[in-house]
Amino acid sequence: MAAARVMVSASNTVTASLLSKGPLRRPNSFSICFRNGPVQKRRLFTCSAIYNPQLQTKEEGQPETLDYRVFLEDNSGKKISPWHDIPLHLGDGIFNFVVEIPKESSAKMEVATDEKHTPIKQDTKKGKLRYYPYNIHWNYGLLPQTWEDPSFANSEVEGAFGDNDPVDVVEIGDSRGKIGQVLKVKPLAALAMIDEGELDWKIVAISLDDPRASLVNDVDDVEKHFPGTLTAIRDWFRDYKIPDGKPANRFALGNKPANKDYALKVITETNESWAKLVKRSIPAGELSLV
Repeated sequence: MAAARVMVSASNTVTASLLSKGPLRRPNSFSICFRNGPVQKRRLFTCSAIYNPQLQTKEEGQPETLDYRVFLEDNSGKKISPWHDIPLHLGDGIFNFVVEIPKESSAKMEVATDEKHTPIKQDTKKGKLRYYPYNIHWNYGLLPQTWEDPSFANSEVEGAFGDNDPVDVVEIGDSRGKIGQVLKVKPLAALAMIDEGELDWKIVAISLDDPRASLVNDVDDVEKHFPGTLTAIRDWFRDYKIPDGKPANRFALGNKPANKDYALKVITETNESWAKLVKRSIPAGELSLV
């Protein structure tokens, strides 16, 4: 029988928002407001969330085994999806971020996008657990309610198609997160990584709890207060597959990080793609929408 451990992950009141063209409501979760009619200018519209994320993480199985899963539960013990049920937008340029891989660890943890409730598990290849060849130096995870559409060719990024996953976040704060922890972050930059031909955005962000959070508000601030970090992030993701005999990843947009406004644009576009996915305007394939 699988072992189960429960621990508190986050507790805060949030606001859900996204932009789309039609009504959508995830039952027993939270309400979402939309703008009807043709979109003239992208805006984010907010409404009060029914969902109150006083979350717990529940571990099933043993870490570093094939059956290990980290589920998120609400305060009634109901399992929720870290991908679909955590609101993305908190207002004023602040977003929820779900930690998959804590900093200074190497187990390649990720949301299981094809499993019910999309728990966090360790990735596998040919039946074996995957590890990075060295520790990742930042908290790494996803922006909920985003999706990189594999049917959409991004003309700004070499026509690359999305990688069929939520958008990745590299959180550069000092504290080490926990698997399944939900942090409030503000985006600072975006890196357009091309991984085996697929577009795999990396949003660079910082937790609002970090002591230096007030000092950084855009890409230039990162270089000033976290010197060398953006280059280190790019180089880490460029090179991590090389020890396995694979070619280095590439970066579009001139091999440089885009600024905060561009990062917000990426978040808005992928949030719209997610909305189409959960409305089933786009075929979900093997992805779980619950």
